[in-house]
Amino acid sequence: MQDKLTIPRWGLAIALCCLAPIAMADDELLDESQRAQKAQAELQARIDAADEATRQRLEELREARQETRRLDAYNDELEPLVERQAETIATRERALDTLAETRDVLPVVMRELVERLERFVESDLPFLRDERLARVADLETMLSDSELSQADKLDRILLAWRTELDYGREMDAWSGRLEGEVPLEVDFLRIGRVGLYYLTPDGRHGGVWKVAYGEWRPLDGEALSELRKGLRIARDQRAPELLSLPVSQVVEVVEEQGEEAS
Repeated sequence: MQDKLTIPRWGLAIALCCLAPIAMADDELLDESQRAQKAQAELQARIDAADEATRQRLEELREARQETRRLDAYNDELEPLVERQAETIATRERALDTLAETRDVLPVVMRELVERLERFVESDLPFLRDERLARVADLETMLSDSELSQADKLDRILLAWRTELDYGREMDAWSGRLEGEVPLEVDFLRIGRVGLYYLTPDGRHGGVWKVAYGEWRPLDGEALSELRKGLRIARDQRAPELLSLPVSQVVEVVEEQGEEAS
């Protein structure tokens, strides 16, 4: 039989003492490896975060460039508008420079407008004369109203003038009294400011106001038929069409050189 290996106790102690440092070194290496892995992971996380931040910055930069292009295009569109606004402001500033003078002159101008309107109504065709002269009288009273501003007064005067001007673009028919030696109830027809006519209810008698004579002149025959037709047109009882009627105003025919009057 082979002899058993016998290790003295003191030899075993020496061996254990030699192995202890090796085990400690392995533990330290393992800890160091784990720390290195953790550091690597943290570094990679920072790199990934930096890449994401970079991508966000690039996306923000692209959006900023697009917004800049949109703003440039918008500014190009606004430039003419801004120039017009600047011209408007300059015009208003010039107007403000003369505002004091305008305030002083405005009452005189408004009174003159009212007086001209009164003369216009009195010299115009004699339709709705009482109503129109009453409107002028209201304007004259308004001029003395201290509670109304100058702007309100001017607005009312201009409105009255617009009403008068609108009469020239209208065709109107109404029933009323024809003054004379024997007042008559008749139907009136007005075609703008060109013609003013009347027709008796039986349709047998009619007339046209002649400005040149300042009186009514009788109509007969075909003119009466046209007048009846005109009344039906004005009352929407007939489709519009041309009428052959004598006019109230004096019409001047201007012939062009080389052309014959029709």
